[in-house]
Amino acid sequence: MLFEVWAPHAERVGLHVDGRDRPMEPDPGRAGWWRAEADAGPGTRYGFALDDGPPLPDPRSRRQPDGPEGLSAVVDHSRFRWEREWFGRPLPGAVLYELHIGTFTHEGTFDAAAERLPHLAELGITHVQLMPVCPFPGTHGWGYDGVAPWAVHEPYGGPEGLARFVDAAHGHGLGVVLDVVHNHLGPSGNHLPAFGPYFTDTHHTPWGAAVNLDAPGSDEVRAYFIGSALAWLRDFRLDGLRLDAVHALRDTRARHFLAELSAAVDALAARTGRPLFLIGESDLNDPRTTAPREAGGHGLHAQWNDDFHHALHTFLTGERQGYYADFAAEGPGALVKTLMGGFFHDGTHSAFRGRRHGSPLTTHTTPAHRLLGYAQTHDQVGNRAVGDRLSARLSPGLLACAAAVVLCAPFTPMLFMGEEWGARTPWQYFTDHQDPELAEAVRSGRRREFAAHGWAAGDVPDPQDPATRLRSCLDWREPEREPHRALLDWYRRLIALRRAEPALTDPTWSYTGLSSGSDGCFSFQRGPLRVLLNPGDRPVKTWLGPRTGEVTEVVAAWRRIELPGPDGMLRLPPETAAVLRCGSRQGARGPGRDA
Repeated sequence: MLFEVWAPHAERVGLHVDGRDRPMEPDPGRAGWWRAEADAGPGTRYGFALDDGPPLPDPRSRRQPDGPEGLSAVVDHSRFRWEREWFGRPLPGAVLYELHIGTFTHEGTFDAAAERLPHLAELGITHVQLMPVCPFPGTHGWGYDGVAPWAVHEPYGGPEGLARFVDAAHGHGLGVVLDVVHNHLGPSGNHLPAFGPYFTDTHHTPWGAAVNLDAPGSDEVRAYFIGSALAWLRDFRLDGLRLDAVHALRDTRARHFLAELSAAVDALAARTGRPLFLIGESDLNDPRTTAPREAGGHGLHAQWNDDFHHALHTFLTGERQGYYADFAAEGPGALVKTLMGGFFHDGTHSAFRGRRHGSPLTTHTTPAHRLLGYAQTHDQVGNRAVGDRLSARLSPGLLACAAAVVLCAPFTPMLFMGEEWGARTPWQYFTDHQDPELAEAVRSGRRREFAAHGWAAGDVPDPQDPATRLRSCLDWREPEREPHRALLDWYRRLIALRRAEPALTDPTWSYTGLSSGSDGCFSFQRGPLRVLLNPGDRPVKTWLGPRTGEVTEVVAAWRRIELPGPDGMLRLPPETAAVLRCGSRQGARGPGRDA
């Protein structure tokens, strides 16, 4: 088989394959590339030696059976026997579920996670969004310190394990989205700088030197990451990719890397006949992120919307520290603004940043499904000092309120694993660095970070302690107990309603009413469905008014409520959410049941 590697500054490159060494020759057709033929098959170990140095893993390695520091292994994706045909699932109308393979089950493998897929299908999920699965040091970690962007973490099950998981998901009608990291590589096991100018000091990021997207040699670096993205989508039949922290992709070239990547993904979708999509994580609040390339945008198909999360979080918790301060100061108005226009900071002053931030979306040209809405994510839980979920401080009724907003808003909803039953297990930051100095630096750095916010060092979990990861594993006994069972039923009902009611997946930013009234009731109406929340600890009476038409049905209610009387007044119990149908009385079914 043919082995190739880009090493533009090397004077000599050797191929180490199956215990033997042989020289490689410069590729006459591609500057900086080296090539050699050798007998090899699936599983054959190999590496590249630069200028008579030790063999290093292939930058484009598809498998690292002995970890990031070991030799690479040959993989033949054509040998995998797919059991199911898959024609794809598009993003519009989707309900995503963010999942970490290492803590979704105690086993922490693809095969163990696949056994829980029937739960997600029954819940009504359309796409599983996997956190990164590229190789990283040790066995357990979040995955954002991966160092081999083309390979699959071996302790999870390697490339065959991922393929089996995707095939099983497709068998349940579930699409699969993968979180990939293009903005940095992990601090341990990253050999890319030895091969070429993959990084540049022209720009700096929170992780150090930036990935080289615009300095000399960047053509090959851009092709490297685009090739990786296409390989995930093509070889593993994935439906989409979530791009980590795209605001950290420093690129001054006329055509931004994201626009080049989205064009390549759209071309692959056309060739395969499957809908493929890219979801960006960006804190820029920049409409260009999802604007079409033809309109000068980057052409991503969607982006995470942290502003919506922050508005909902402060509305329900009252927290006001750090970046929550501006949202808390606005009160319920912050949630109204994000529901109306997506971004809260759309050119307004951000006290957290000490400057103006963001730019407004043009809602009449931007479909609402281009923004992902969520009450919890791995970031918003795991980056807290003790990894506490909303369920650690909110009642089941307030968790039901959060679900009602997320699942009835016009955005593409996303859940974080275990959210659907109000999991009480925390999700904490954990690592498994093999370098003792790096492990101590991570441990002490995290404790220093939270000491500035008043946390005692002993209260911040040790990322290197195996117990930290074990505490973060879901407890699959919880859904069988109350109040978890009731909350799970609530999520199932709302997701089924979203699937059955076209108004809830309407991509237009249309509301008959959207208000946070002085009576303490927050409400909005989409089509014939009116969503009402009472986050307070006392019952409220709210006047529904004539604009909505006659209320004919309580479609869903966390606590039992009655239809409003002739005066149009509805009594809403404390800490509850309800969905009402307005219009003709034909088909009315009466009051909602207790959850």
